[in-house]
Amino acid sequence: MSSMEIDEAGRESARQPQPDPALPARVIDVWDPLVRLIHWSLALAILLDGFVLEENLLHEWVGYAALGLVAVRLVWGVVGSAPARFSAFPPSPAAAFRHLRAILSGDRSAHLSHNPLGALMAYNLWLSVLAVCATGVMMTTTAWFGVEWVEEAHEAAFAWVMASVALHLIGVALDTRRTGVGLVRAMVDGRKSVPAGVRVE
Repeated sequence: MSSMEIDEAGRESARQPQPDPALPARVIDVWDPLVRLIHWSLALAILLDGFVLEENLLHEWVGYAALGLVAVRLVWGVVGSAPARFSAFPPSPAAAFRHLRAILSGDRSAHLSHNPLGALMAYNLWLSVLAVCATGVMMTTTAWFGVEWVEEAHEAAFAWVMASVALHLIGVALDTRRTGVGLVRAMVDGRKSVPAGVRVE
């Protein structure tokens, strides 16, 4: 980024209205009950299969449940409520880069649905969970049982999921601090409380 672009971005950030804690926040309904149910159920499934359950029948069934949850979420991304649809947060590395550049310049804007970086993380997590489930199913079949590369792929995919979850949690914490919008609470009650003066895109 050139010095001119940095200066221009800084001036744009300075022109933005700043949050005023003395004014009431705007409360916006965002995440519908199905989105929230899938989010927390999938988090529980990952936790159980990764750290609690051994490689037994219950481990497999929790894996099937995770697969079903992702499948339902993908369908809901087409027919669900507006903020839950893929059209509300299309995967775009270019948009994610612009968003990151805006953050670094001091932008405090919030997003109704996922922001561009959060969108990439959402798609990454869904695809990664599908990879874990697919290799897990392969390990239960006669053709692929005991095949070393399948087991290694399963373990690698799960390791990637856990690394992604860690980055996701860090991103949620940083974005909550940047915008003043409690993202965890929003995924609990479905509402984003946006401080006065914070623009919503």
